[in-house]
Amino acid sequence: MDEKNELARRFKSIRMVLRGIKSCIILQAVQRSRAWLSKWRTCYEQFGLAGLKSRSRRPQASPQQHPAWLVREIVRIRRRLVRQKVGLIGAHAVQQELRSLKLIKRAPSPATINRILHQQGLIAHDTPRKVYFPAPAVEVEAPLHALDWTCRYLQKGPKVYAFHTLDLETRDFSQTLSTDKTGDTVWGHLRHSWKRLGFPAFLQVDNDSAFSGGGKAKRAFSQFVRRCLYVGVEPIFLPVAEPERNGDVESLNRLWNRAFWNRRRFKSFRQVVRTAPDFYHWYLTRYRPPKLRGQTPAQARAARPRPPMTAAQGRALPSPLPITAGRVHFIRKVSADGAITILNEPWRVGKRRAGQYVWATITTHTRRLTIYHRRSAQAAWRIVKEVPYAIDEPVARLKSEFKRK
Repeated sequence: MDEKNELARRFKSIRMVLRGIKSCIILQAVQRSRAWLSKWRTCYEQFGLAGLKSRSRRPQASPQQHPAWLVREIVRIRRRLVRQKVGLIGAHAVQQELRSLKLIKRAPSPATINRILHQQGLIAHDTPRKVYFPAPAVEVEAPLHALDWTCRYLQKGPKVYAFHTLDLETRDFSQTLSTDKTGDTVWGHLRHSWKRLGFPAFLQVDNDSAFSGGGKAKRAFSQFVRRCLYVGVEPIFLPVAEPERNGDVESLNRLWNRAFWNRRRFKSFRQVVRTAPDFYHWYLTRYRPPKLRGQTPAQARAARPRPPMTAAQGRALPSPLPITAGRVHFIRKVSADGAITILNEPWRVGKRRAGQYVWATITTHTRRLTIYHRRSAQAAWRIVKEVPYAIDEPVARLKSEFKRK
């Protein structure tokens, strides 16, 4: 609204009122409503010409403002807590310090303390920005498995590692139990899974050393990755330190814990192995996962058969394993300095994508790294970076028996 023109209309309307001109003529002249004329006529009668000026809309009392001494005290406490070698430094810790000093009858809430600290530049704004996550279950139009493990403890005995691979379409799963999570244990689980569930096109995992290989060497392909590539399976490594991204199989881990582990008292690892098929039978034939809309995993699996891995294929892997022609995928969150890490090696993708997710693919037979970005589910994928990716050993061809459409 143009305040100058609006004020002129008010003065004009009041002058016409004082001259005794009818309201309908005044309203036609100033192009305003009857309520508008009544409002400003009342203001003039109460305050004179000064009443025709717009009043400030700023509230007389601001709940966001706090005494300067309180702001200084919060800042002082926060800085002192940061300097300490031990202890917490968050809003709850600052609130407790304020209460202990008894300087104020009621200490501000943690949200208020965070707001003051943010205004004083001591913390960054903690409101997370919503960014698109390229979930494999959404992006991949092919058989996709998810693999994870969970650990439980016997009262007198070894740890129990339960490895679970979940078919994200049929919700069927395979399980192996072990007292360790070595490379041989993981390979035994993979063979068991592929015999029971068939070969997937993609296998999503987190960045646990059992899958990534750990270590600090750059461009080091783990035995897990080599085994997947050898049989034509493309591994997808989910973002680092974000276990919720593998939520489907994490839910299976929790279900196994609630419906099986917590229902019994196990005295030995052998007893766990002996009774584990009870859970699998219950899950396959009686449990109805929400995503199957009333079906059991057994019914879903019967409608979507997968070719299983044969015994000969399971014995075919050579030693040592080569790097085979195929693709390895990584979903990574861009750091504040605009970089991601792939196989212990940093790659810059630009600060403007900080906090967003990118999808990186190493194509072994062409020795190239391609990094893609997608702003939303409706946007198209765009190539952020495409560079040669040197691999310091020969890349074997994928054998015909493992080729799939």
